[in-house]
Amino acid sequence: MLPCPESDDVAVRQDALRREMKARLRADLRKAMKDRCNIETKVIRVLVAAIDNAEAPSVEAGDTASVHHDFLSGLAEVERPLLSRSRVRHILSTEVQERERAAAELERLEEMDRAEALRAEALIARRYIE
Repeated sequence: MLPCPESDDVAVRQDALRREMKARLRADLRKAMKDRCNIETKVIRVLVAAIDNAEAPSVEAGDTASVHHDFLSGLAEVERPLLSRSRVRHILSTEVQERERAAAELERLEEMDRAEALRAEALIARRYIE
């Protein structure tokens, strides 16, 4: 079966969008660190890590084999799965929702300061959901 050029184009566009989002996050992270904005730095680091974790290749259960490769040989490199734009949005939305749920629970427990801090984090994360 021949590969469909249209699906290749979609994959290339999706990869470009994913790379653009990660570049934006990393640029904003550098700025937040430079400006010493600790909350923003923390949130952006979590968002980058969430995307990186989703891109990690899956490991088969029970696959504990280890193979030695020369340093910088490139032989141990594994292709990361490409995330669609909707998958990246879902990951970011999940981060926002987790903070909002935790904030609601903290409000119920009358921990207003902690709830407010989580809502501020959710607002920062929400900026990246286009």
